[in-house]
Amino acid sequence: MDLLSACHTYVDKLLDSKPAAGNGVYESSGGKMKILLLDTETTPILSMISTQSLLLKNEVYLIDRLDNPNRERMRHLRCLIFVRPTNDAIQAIVDELRDPKYGEYELYFSNVVKKSALERMAEADDYEVVKAVVEVFADYLVINKDLFALNLFAPQSCIFGDAPESWNTRPFMRSVEAITGALLTLKKKPIIRYEANSPLAKSLAIETLYYIQQDPKLFDFRRMDTPPVLLIVDRKNDPVTPLLTPWTYQAMVHEYLGVKNGRVDLSAVPDVRADMKEIVLSPDGDTFYTDNMFKNFGDLGASIKDYVDKYQSRTKSNMNIESIGDMKRFVEEYPEFRKLSGNVTKHVTLVSELSRRVSQDNLLETSELEQSLACNDNHANDLKQLRIYLSQNLPDDTKIRLVALYALRYERSDQGPTALPSLLDKLSRSNVSPTRLLALKTLLRYAGANERQEDLFKTDSIFSRTQSGFKGLQGVENVYTQHVTLLERTLGALVKGRLRENLYPFIEGGGSSRDKPSDIIVFFIGGVTFEESKVIAQINAATPGLRIVIGGTAVHNSKTFLDEMEFASTKWQI
Repeated sequence: MDLLSACHTYVDKLLDSKPAAGNGVYESSGGKMKILLLDTETTPILSMISTQSLLLKNEVYLIDRLDNPNRERMRHLRCLIFVRPTNDAIQAIVDELRDPKYGEYELYFSNVVKKSALERMAEADDYEVVKAVVEVFADYLVINKDLFALNLFAPQSCIFGDAPESWNTRPFMRSVEAITGALLTLKKKPIIRYEANSPLAKSLAIETLYYIQQDPKLFDFRRMDTPPVLLIVDRKNDPVTPLLTPWTYQAMVHEYLGVKNGRVDLSAVPDVRADMKEIVLSPDGDTFYTDNMFKNFGDLGASIKDYVDKYQSRTKSNMNIESIGDMKRFVEEYPEFRKLSGNVTKHVTLVSELSRRVSQDNLLETSELEQSLACNDNHANDLKQLRIYLSQNLPDDTKIRLVALYALRYERSDQGPTALPSLLDKLSRSNVSPTRLLALKTLLRYAGANERQEDLFKTDSIFSRTQSGFKGLQGVENVYTQHVTLLERTLGALVKGRLRENLYPFIEGGGSSRDKPSDIIVFFIGGVTFEESKVIAQINAATPGLRIVIGGTAVHNSKTFLDEMEFASTKWQI
């Protein structure tokens, strides 16, 4: 189950192109120069699965927004429209067809188009310029080959309603559409399980099943020996993972610099080169990133050194130009050489900045305490270290995260509730924002011990924090990576057929099975993390015959997770 490859096929279809024999170049079969029109949501969707050079190779010479009223009339162009099938997009297409600016049109939609919308567009096509209408089901952002997400972040797209148990309507429907789009991409009709303590998960499961049953022919795929499983989980049952300092490349970049739609803003990095102020960071076409995105920071240092050495070796070999043949070879390799040069600079810049942040923010020291809070039960020592760090010059969010982890860990202990008020007072006297303090209180309301359905911190069973249940996965590497996500434990039980039905019931009317699944789609309400994405990639690599894809309403780092809690506090009146 490779979302990236599947969506590359959609791009080929959209561009009406086919791979030329063996050389990686795409040949257009259309014959006309093209313009590509997108909407606000398909612009990032396409940018994550295609490149400007690929579009140019396929004679797409202009890219614009469908809602731009100032586009010129160019009847010699063939127009490709790729939009989500929303009411606004359908109306924009209707208006376009009534007064067409281009010679012919092909309409591509990222999900199922309603019959009524097709009829409206057909009625508007008086000039008979529409040559094709196609559904391609790329209705989500493909981040890794086994990770998809939406950009449902607060405050613009907060998923919560007026209470933690209720959805905001628009993000709810958007999540349903993303899940069904991913299922259609993967050609899976799953049975659906959800976390029993989550009203959000149950309502999403019910609506997803309803969509599947509304169009049974669309989901009429080849039956498998064991049915695939769609597992819908809620962030509230594991609030710890997004609060921990990550130590793998992809997760660290997102935590300290932020990755948005495959781009990283480096403009605030000291002494950064002008051409490095915004970079593209995607596993699609970047072999160094693909090979190293899940490596921990220590191993990453050795990898970047090898990469620089390789670049220097290539540089020296290209400097020895003594003949016409040498010149010809250099010219032929120059585009690849320039690409390598830019890529080396990009990754050296990123790793250097991460190294600076590790030192500046005392991440090694604070991360050790975070892991102790997440994995051990040592109240006296944890509280002592926490008070020391709260007195130091650390970023406010680091202090908030440490206190949040302490509050979650010792919420039901005798000492935790007693010590927490003094810790909050210490944060307040450190000039931590009152709204950030409110975010911490909201987190306990949203994901405290009374809200979670399992003991997140249990240490005395076979499913302890240091056991994952999967053979072949790396064990505890060091003191900074002890934590095992709840997701890993849950999947370990699911693939063995031991996931408790009272905690993860099947949705009524959607079928059930006690077989061990080989295809699993996980969807995180409240946002997934790159740490959980790494777990999925490791399980897929280490377990032949098991295929897992994970998605979520967003990809959180600690800041966006706390931002969500901060905004939710204004809605929930906490």
